[in-house]
Amino acid sequence: MRFGVVVFPGSNCDHDAWHAVTHNLGQPAEFIWHDSSSLNGVDAVILPGGFSYGDYLRCGAIAKFSPVMKAVKDFAAEGGLVLGICNGFQVLVESGLLPGALLRNRDLKFVCKQVPLRVETTNTPFTSLAKPGQILNMPVAHGEGCYFADEATLRKLKSEDRVVFRYAENPNGSLDDIAGICNERRNVMGMMPHPERASDALLGSADGLVVLQSMLHTLVLSGAEREKVAVLPNPTSIHA
Repeated sequence: MRFGVVVFPGSNCDHDAWHAVTHNLGQPAEFIWHDSSSLNGVDAVILPGGFSYGDYLRCGAIAKFSPVMKAVKDFAAEGGLVLGICNGFQVLVESGLLPGALLRNRDLKFVCKQVPLRVETTNTPFTSLAKPGQILNMPVAHGEGCYFADEATLRKLKSEDRVVFRYAENPNGSLDDIAGICNERRNVMGMMPHPERASDALLGSADGLVVLQSMLHTLVLSGAEREKVAVLPNPTSIHA
């Protein structure tokens, strides 16, 4: 299964994501430049962390106009898996692929440390191999990671089981301790913690690998289903 890692000017976790996929997950991955109008037929897309376009206007606000984001939106509309990590989460929110906003951290300081996350739902392609309530340790590194949404949106996220991760120890003031959410179709997820930086025990935690493994598991299953359908006989060719 081929993963595509989008690279914006200012991305700084693109190689981390590429390494996690190729070396820790054992799958092929390629970089996709921000001005590309095509995703080159990849099976899943990762929007990595960093500071796209320097985040001079607002985190992710300029990146949403990149040509590649039209391709990402089309890919998501067709059911493709899209994972946004940190700045990638901010880009997904700014692009309208996910609701809410990411604001300045509660203490107005950049936070960089390992944090415990709780898996709130396994009913997503990104957490299907995790356990409900499982605690995962992953690092955060952001200055604007405080998730905010109005009450109606928060209620909808909760009622539709779309809060994927919550902080066990909230580092940034995110409402409802939200660390990651998914869209209504459940094929797009954004999260502030970095699973790619927790994909090898040498990094202090390999807990983040469950996110990538879940994605791969979903892709393999969907591929098997497509092959199964492809070999079914054409009903019009079957005679009683």
